[in-house]
Amino acid sequence: MTTTTTTGPRKRDKDDDRPGIWVGYGKLVKLFREKAGLTQQQLAQALGYSVELVASVEQGRRPAKAAFTARAEEVLEAGGALRVLQENVDLAKLPEFFRDFAIIEAEAVSRCSYDPLLVPGLLQTEEYARALFSGHCPPLDDEVIEQHVEARLARQRLLTRTPLVDLSFVVGEAALLNPVGGPMTMRGQLQQLLSLGAYRNITIQVMPLTPGFHPGLNGPMVLLETPEHRRVGYIESQEVGVVITDQTSVSAFDQRYGKLRSQSLNVEESAQLIQRIGE
Repeated sequence: MTTTTTTGPRKRDKDDDRPGIWVGYGKLVKLFREKAGLTQQQLAQALGYSVELVASVEQGRRPAKAAFTARAEEVLEAGGALRVLQENVDLAKLPEFFRDFAIIEAEAVSRCSYDPLLVPGLLQTEEYARALFSGHCPPLDDEVIEQHVEARLARQRLLTRTPLVDLSFVVGEAALLNPVGGPMTMRGQLQQLLSLGAYRNITIQVMPLTPGFHPGLNGPMVLLETPEHRRVGYIESQEVGVVITDQTSVSAFDQRYGKLRSQSLNVEESAQLIQRIGE
């Protein structure tokens, strides 16, 4: 008697830390490559990337960048199947504790935040963001640092998304005085704040160091408005992030943020202070 063994889909090891979206994207690349009758070496040559990178993407060990996806769509005639996954591929580069919030943020119609000690991620330059991730404790691998930087910059699509998102930032003066990454990096960061502050959907205000008591002394916070016009709060400290949907708590955040804005420098005064610090 002959015994036939049927094997189902191989389960991923519980210790496999590859994001599922990277694995799925990689399987699609492999499927399209094989349908096109190409080897990994041939695909790598057609895309202009190393065969090691193509193999890593197919195996879900490395995420595809937008440029890789655009070229793969063309070479493999993927019909948009890879492009539609790019946003989720980028999202999985973010620290795990932050991803739930990032999903809500990407669809927001308005966003308000108070950041007392650091320039907000949505306003950071590449150099400033890299300096922050390079100083992470415990240290991150170089590849992880680059993935986090790429994901942070990708989030900044929110600044110019259509339809425009109403964005309000209150930044502590201490964040502007701390030369993260060194004087040159900080000078570029301050210049970026001035440039972004000129956008008609972006308001940047500075909370001075000596206003006495204000509601932001309890720490940073973010308020989002969803497409359904529901308010959502978010707080984060020491790589622990909490999304807050209880409307009583969110209402308290809203009141505090209103007072923060009233106690901060106005937009013109804030720009003047940023410019003075950057000189």
